[in-house]
Amino acid sequence: MNARSAMGRYGETLAARRLAEAGMKVLERNWRCGRTGEIDIVARDGDVLVVCEVKTRRAGCFEHPMAAVTPEKSERLRDLAQRWIQTHGGAPPGGVRIDLVGVLLPRRGAPVVEHARGVA
Repeated sequence: MNARSAMGRYGETLAARRLAEAGMKVLERNWRCGRTGEIDIVARDGDVLVVCEVKTRRAGCFEHPMAAVTPEKSERLRDLAQRWIQTHGGAPPGGVRIDLVGVLLPRRGAPVVEHARGVA
């Protein structure tokens, strides 16, 4: 595993922990749909299915992680959410929400984890 993928996995672990602390149940991590893409985290928030994109960045190196979801990425996430629903028995009563968790890793100190609900 290279440093970039290790950093991404670490960010996803922090994100899954944050979602669980917020009362969500993590159903799956890194769900792949052929060549279409991957959902980082699938969770339930009450009766709402949450498809969560996780972006992890080192402080000072790149744009803020929350700025990394482009309109094209949003469209891909909506498509992946639909495919997940089709393969797992349909949409839950509360519908589907797409969230973003941004993880910023400073040179020193604790990571900063931000959760934005309903981004796409």
